[in-house]
Amino acid sequence: MSEITLLLEAVERNEGRAAEELLPLVYDELRHLAAARLGSNANSQTVQATALVHEAWLRLLNQGDRTWNNREHFFRAAAQAMRHILVDLSRKKASLKRGNHPKRVNIDDMDLAIATTDDRILLVNNALTRLETEDPDSAQLITLKFFGGFTNQEVARMLDLSDRTLERRWAYAKGCLYQLIQDGCDPTPPGA
Repeated sequence: MSEITLLLEAVERNEGRAAEELLPLVYDELRHLAAARLGSNANSQTVQATALVHEAWLRLLNQGDRTWNNREHFFRAAAQAMRHILVDLSRKKASLKRGNHPKRVNIDDMDLAIATTDDRILLVNNALTRLETEDPDSAQLITLKFFGGFTNQEVARMLDLSDRTLERRWAYAKGCLYQLIQDGCDPTPPGA
């Protein structure tokens, strides 16, 4: 077993300084994932990669279930945590922008190419939430690629798939996501 896997098991058992020993081993990769996710949109983001990593780390440690089977499982959980953080920040920013009178937007009238980063995150998240019930495998793949910033090779290794199978599943998942967005996933969270 790798040192990371052993430390993940120790964190699960809530052993002493296991979390403190784990962080330096995973920090650079988490930082790389966060930077890749924020990428060229860093100027329009309200969070920097370092802050995203720290917030994701805190969420991972403070969640009730800290059972990670291996390194890949841990990084999938980290990608999911980053997704929730970015969505929460986007919702907060969107609600401040709209004030007390939210305006519903027709997706057909919205050009995704000119949509703000926050609007895109909310659109993808809302479609992804629907996809999680209809096709959990595609939803997991989109989370890893879109919110985790993993490459196809990394995801194929995590999910134990061949590169070709992953490419087919990725094409299918993107098509499903696009269709859900076109069908009108509202970027406004329910009750806003």
